[in-house]
Amino acid sequence: MILDTVEPAPPENASRLARVRAACARVYHGKSRRAQRFQTAIIVIDLLTIAFFVATPALRDTASFLWVDSILALILAADILARCLASRNAWHWLRRPTTLVDLAILVTLLFPYWLINFSFLRILRLWSISRSGIIWLPLKRHGLQRWEEAGRSIVNLVTFLFVATGFIYTFFFRTGSGFTGYVDALYFTVATVTTTGFGDITLPGPAGKLTSIVTMLIGISLFVRLAQSIFRPYKVDFSCPRCALSRHEPDAVHCKACGFLLKIPDHDDD
Repeated sequence: MILDTVEPAPPENASRLARVRAACARVYHGKSRRAQRFQTAIIVIDLLTIAFFVATPALRDTASFLWVDSILALILAADILARCLASRNAWHWLRRPTTLVDLAILVTLLFPYWLINFSFLRILRLWSISRSGIIWLPLKRHGLQRWEEAGRSIVNLVTFLFVATGFIYTFFFRTGSGFTGYVDALYFTVATVTTTGFGDITLPGPAGKLTSIVTMLIGISLFVRLAQSIFRPYKVDFSCPRCALSRHEPDAVHCKACGFLLKIPDHDDD
């Protein structure tokens, strides 16, 4: 996914809003040392936030839960606002699926007990930051961009595992399924995704069977995608101007589909 183009520095007589937008664009999408430090800090905060989301079922009844939840709501709201200001087209940015996911997560943080049954959706934040591209910038800086696709596949799989676990724990716990806690829900999800199916824990009723089927189908698809991204030859994303073939070998000179002369930029310029 290509990040928004960084806007040039505004003129001296620019409005305060224009200056703020330019500053946000520089730190979120820039390549300076300051921007890289900021982006690294954002990645660390996001990963700590996701760790809190994963641990939410265990921390929900603690005294500090609401404090941490409120702090994360403020951080996420500030991040969403800053990203909106950093984008060249705010309306287009607001319609992105990743933005809608972040807004939905923010709502669950603002109303943690009213929307407690939907708190498992917060794990989608991991998918959101993966799609935004900022988490993969360190790989590109160190020439490891060939592992980005495999990393995205791992993120998709992990996100699905925890979202499915949260859904199963929320809607099937204490309904005769044999669950005794969140770990049992995770154990069932992994066993189902890997089609191991030990049978010691099952979901009751038609809804449980349908949930198991969907979990298996999506999980297997994500496993196959992960295997493909690891073992197939590395290719770069570059659309052929003639036939629109989007993936080519890094050193390709001609499009293998139509023979058009390609001008694939060096990786360092990506």
